[in-house]
Amino acid sequence: MNGVHVQSTSSWWRTRTGIAVIGFALVAAFYVLREHWGHAFGTLPYLILLACPLMHLFMHHGHGHGKDG
Repeated sequence: MNGVHVQSTSSWWRTRTGIAVIGFALVAAFYVLREHWGHAFGTLPYLILLACPLMHLFMHHGHGHGKDG
């Protein structure tokens, strides 16, 4: 076996329970967006503006800032 352990368990999202949770979440999201269409898209510009600092915070960690040399 060469000391290599292969994990044969599948992801939780691919189980029956996971698929059911995804289905219920999609149906709930559809009804929430259907009832609150104006509110959801009214906040879209603010969410885009919020995405800018979040992307800068989480995506610029690999540039080597602050390292000597």
